Amino acid sequence: MYRSATQRMILVLIPVLFAIHADIAAAAQPDDDIDQGWRRKPEDGWDVTLGGGGASLPKYPGSDEQKTRALPIVDVRYGRFFLGGDSGPGGSGPGGGLGMNFYEDERWRIGAAISASAFKARNERDDARLRGLGDIDGTTRLATFAGYSSGWFDADVSVSRDVGGNKQGLVAELDLSASWPVSRKFLISAGPSVTWANGEHMQTFYGIDAQQSARSGRPQYRAGSGVASVGFSASARYRIDAHWGLGAFVSTSQLQGDAKDSPIVQDRTQNVFGVFTTYHF
Repeated sequence: MYRSATQRMILVLIPVLFAIHADIAAAAQPDDDIDQGWRRKPEDGWDVTLGGGGASLPKYPGSDEQKTRALPIVDVRYGRFFLGGDSGPGGSGPGGGLGMNFYEDERWRIGAAISASAFKARNERDDARLRGLGDIDGTTRLATFAGYSSGWFDADVSVSRDVGGNKQGLVAELDLSASWPVSRKFLISAGPSVTWANGEHMQTFYGIDAQQSARSGRPQYRAGSGVASVGFSASARYRIDAHWGLGAFVSTSQLQGDAKDSPIVQDRTQNVFGVFTTYHF
């Protein structure tokens, strides 16, 4: 949930799922905290959640085939500092990685984070269309973010830039979600998202430059900046007890603009889904 669609699915999949899981951690509170809602309030001291699961995602941005990946979950917070998922007042949204909430209260949070991808964003052996185009390595991204939560409604916006020198550019994303507490232990959340990317990012993932054209035999293709994808995601969280939680998520998105028209794109619809369990200390 590139965090919507392609980048959230490939480049920063783990931080995004960390963010989703943070809502699970919020759910894993003792019964006497239930009246405060499913959200954790900002507080000082240590807060740790660990877990794992599995996710299915496209082999590369624009692929029509899926791959399965193990999903480790680490969410550690000390005061305003966090590692993994941002466990601010909604427990969701931008901020995955190592970061700090500069400001947070019951409704708002503003901060920054740095995250590094452990996986290649694209491997040319994944598909015949990619031969000669080269791999796209994971990179390090620096993000600023802001989020608002009213209790049942969350809005998050983030802007991140590649600071690892891998030509993966600037990405901006807006996520909206609404939550429905089906019971004291079961919560469902869902909402839309839109992702914009600059020309450098779009060219790296969807374009074909002169050198790639010479190696692959494919015509050159220039991908410019614009809306890269629009999507919709949903998650379900179940609190077993004060420590254990279960969750599942699914997202679907449609590539837009120069991304959807790229000759390496086989399917404009990109889907991600997975399941996981967490333990809150």
